[in-house]
This record gives sequence, C-alpha cells and structure tokens, in this order.
Amino acid sequence: MTTLTVSAATTVAAPAADAWTVLADYARDRQWRAGVRSMVPTPPGPVGPGTTTREVLRAAGRTTRNDGVVTDVTPGRRFAWRTTSGVDADGSREVEPLPDGSCRVRLELRVRPPGLLRLVPGPLRWLLARGLRGDLDRLRALVETGRATRPACERS
Repeated sequence: MTTLTVSAATTVAAPAADAWTVLADYARDRQWRAGVRSMVPTPPGPVGPGTTTREVLRAAGRTTRNDGVVTDVTPGRRFAWRTTSGVDADGSREVEPLPDGSCRVRLELRVRPPGLLRLVPGPLRWLLARGLRGDLDRLRALVETGRATRPACERS
C-alpha cells in the first residue's frame, strides 16, 4: 500500500503554551484547518490518550467523515493520532518552545490513499503539503492575534 508522508512547520510569535492550547483542543480545529466542517472530540478539552474524534471534512470537492483516536500524548509538547474509519491516515502535532519565547509548531500527516488516488502520488502529496502549510498559516495567525483567519469561501 502506498503511504504519502507530508509535514510542515512554522514559527509562532507566542509562547508554546498558547500554541498548545489551540493545537491540542480538537474543538478548535474549525478555526484554523481548512475544510473542517465539524470536529467533535470525546471527551471535550485538551487531548489525552484515548481521546476520540468525529470529523466531517470537505476537500477536493468531496465530503468525508473520519473517526479518529489519540494514541500518544506528551502534554504541552506533542500528540499522535490515527483514524479508525474514513480516510486511512495518522499523524502528529508538535509544539517546541524556542529560547526567545516563541515556538515552533510542526504537523505531520501520513495518508494511505484509496483506489485511483494511489496512481497520482505526486499531485496528491503536493496538495496535502499545501493544505498543511495553509493550516499552519491560519494557526499562527490565530495564536498570535487571537483571531481565526478562515478562507473566505468557508466563512459564514
């Protein structure tokens, strides 16, 4: 099976704790992740091992429903997740404090594309990487200013 791995990172001009507060609360994903129509974590609040999610995602003209579970957490630093239904994927979110009081945020995603999508790994990898970079730009703006910057086509 083909696995596509993409990652992206950015520096956020805010303390790591501020970035972690947004990054580790799945209920806030709609504020910074493009295409997320709904995201329901159980239990609500910061992630812990075993936190589950129900996500509705609109991307590339398709709506998918994905269930997931958090598999590992280092509080304030990193967590890993995997899907349990929907798109076959896993990944991680990580925050690293920097000496100047800012932080580095890194997202990693591994997707095992279904069907014919396996035949176009290059374009699919490019689209996934572009999506992660856009999500990080919105996350950075949200953490630094406290305001979400959703794409205009998703505002309502």
